[in-house]
Order: sequence, then structure tokens, then C-alpha cells
Amino acid sequence: MSCISKYRVMWILVFFDLPTETKTDRKRATGFRKALIDDGFTMFQFSIYIRHCASAANAEVHIKRVQSFLPQFGKVGILCITDKQFGDLHLYFGKKPSPLPLAGVQLELF
Repeated sequence: MSCISKYRVMWILVFFDLPTETKTDRKRATGFRKALIDDGFTMFQFSIYIRHCASAANAEVHIKRVQSFLPQFGKVGILCITDKQFGDLHLYFGKKPSPLPLAGVQLELF
């Protein structure tokens, strides 16, 4: 039985700051975000997307894929870290607890 190492499993973080002044800019920024999601990335914060990869080789495949659809304008950064490093991340969601979302309303059809 093989043990998954926290030092071999990788996380890719993509940071970006894209222009959104014009309708075309917004369309390009939305296209970039959709391409990240299509490649398995998840929104971490509005302009930070993350993806879990089983190995450094797998992470390199996804990094090259992101490089293939980089937008023409704006700034994009890609950072690859180990699962161990990602586990050391300190996250804070504010000091005041957020209220729980209301339960969905069930619609009844005849």
C-alpha cells in the first residue's frame, strides 16, 4: 500500500488582475475564469483560483495549459506549492460569525 506524501501532492494557485473597463475586457476576463474552471480550478478568492494535483508532473501539465490561454492584457501569476505548504496556510473568515443561509423554499407543483 503506497502512502500519499504531503511533499509530492501539489497545489497550483493562479493569481490574476485583469482589466475590466470595457465590455470586451470583461468578456476576456470572464473567458479566462471559465477556462480555469474548465481545467478543474476552484475559486479561492475572486482573483485567486486553486487546483489540486496528484504530482509535480501533473501540476506542470496544468500550468502549461493555463499558459496556453493567458489573456493578452493584465497580470497573471502562477504559484505551485506542496500539500504540506498549503496545509500550513492560515485562513481567517472575519471575527463576526456569518448567519447561516436560509433554507431553500420548496415549490409545490400540482
